[in-house]
Amino acid sequence: MSNRVNEGLFELIKSMNRSEKRYFKVVSSRHSIGGKNNYTRLFDAIDKQSVYDEERLFKLFEGESFLKLFSITKKRLYDHILSALDSFHTSNCTEAQLYKMLHSVDILYDKSLYEQSKKILRSAEKLAIKHEKNEILLIICNKNKRLLETQGHLLVSDEIIDEVHVKVGAFQNEIELRNKLWTIKAKLFVRLSQKGISRSEEDSETYGEICKDALTLETDNDHSLEVKYLLEHIKSAYHYAVGDLKSTLKSLQGNIELFSSDTLNTVSLNKQISVVSNAIYVADKLGLHKESNQYLEKLKQLEVDTESNEDMAIKLFSSISSIELDLHLRKGDFERASEIAQSVEDKLLKFDGKIIPIRKAFLSFKMAVIHMGMGDFNKALNWINVILNDSRLDKTEDIVGYAQLLDLLIHVELDNQKLLPYSLKNTMRFFKTRNRLYGFETIFLQFIQKLINCDDRFEIESIWEELNNELANISDDSFESVALEYFDFKSWAEAKLQNKSFDSIVKEKYYETIRAAS
Repeated sequence: MSNRVNEGLFELIKSMNRSEKRYFKVVSSRHSIGGKNNYTRLFDAIDKQSVYDEERLFKLFEGESFLKLFSITKKRLYDHILSALDSFHTSNCTEAQLYKMLHSVDILYDKSLYEQSKKILRSAEKLAIKHEKNEILLIICNKNKRLLETQGHLLVSDEIIDEVHVKVGAFQNEIELRNKLWTIKAKLFVRLSQKGISRSEEDSETYGEICKDALTLETDNDHSLEVKYLLEHIKSAYHYAVGDLKSTLKSLQGNIELFSSDTLNTVSLNKQISVVSNAIYVADKLGLHKESNQYLEKLKQLEVDTESNEDMAIKLFSSISSIELDLHLRKGDFERASEIAQSVEDKLLKFDGKIIPIRKAFLSFKMAVIHMGMGDFNKALNWINVILNDSRLDKTEDIVGYAQLLDLLIHVELDNQKLLPYSLKNTMRFFKTRNRLYGFETIFLQFIQKLINCDDRFEIESIWEELNNELANISDDSFESVALEYFDFKSWAEAKLQNKSFDSIVKEKYYETIRAAS
């Protein structure tokens, strides 16, 4: 058996919580491996290992017959664990319950127990309608057709046939609409992940072209909750992409209200975490700090069984961490952000390899900013290198581009004169090949070039002043000011010129906006 499969068995066992392991052992006591009840023995031996070590397993079970076909033994154990987990979680999964019911329908049909089969099918249809499982409803319709044909055409009326036809059409239309909206959403987020917020009219037009069908669509009460969610989700992302934060928040609030009306709790926690996290960020950006804190409390109150759902635990961790760091960084409270950063670093190590690259990149960027604010440029550089050394981010122009700019600024602060020209050359190539040399990037890269060519202290001060003035000229440009959302380059320049700390400048600006809003 390949190392991948070996690791797969080990990882599966390690991912199980206590309840799952207990259930597995109850189930496995009814089975055997090689004539003996060895499931739990092998399971426990692997579970005790911190790193998978097959040689130790062979020594531990030396002389046991199942070692002769150990690859088959491991495969059977893997399948048996999955079977136990499937049985353990079925009661908490509507789809699993429905497919189990449909399997029962087929068994009863094959035994010619048509009325019993029909009875379970009716129950399955009610459950599927209740939870808006349209794809499964189509399967139910097909099984109903089979039952109708089995009854004989003399016993089936035109009204019944027409009723089935209407049902199938309604389910298909809903599926088609949902698929259309999902496609729009997917294309929108792919571009947003790669390109980021609009930096030009052309960018805004591209986003508009992607979303045009969704932006003109109105939902009604007959549409499923999923369709309503997707429509608001697309609108919120589109408005964010073109820099309209007020409309973004309105659509996010629309989805939060939609979730509140979901008495069946059919909306996945993943969607709730995403929407509420975005509402926190946007509300705070708009100066609605009270609303932002209310949403943060709502996010923290979401009930997540992180012990049995590591995927959701990772998403909740990355969302809450990202939001909390954002809030403190925007306030200029780098000390509090630094306290949170230690916990974030520990979780990043714990979930290493399981966090998707883009989430890890944004967290790493924030970690770099924290260390810059604390004056620890070497640590900041380490976090930027996490982003720049990740080949999986090659197509992600947005975060990688800003990481390259921050990398240059860190080298300036570390006085890495030998590395700066090389880094500048790589950064310029990056932006040119991706056609991302907008006004801000051009200004900043020219600033770095001037610093490299300058060795006069007084002239260096004037170069910083020139950067500050040029950044002031673009700060009111909605397209160019996007760059300052990632890192406040202007406040950094102001701190240099005024001989103040970076955090003090950021704090002054933050509280000025609060006073202006009140």
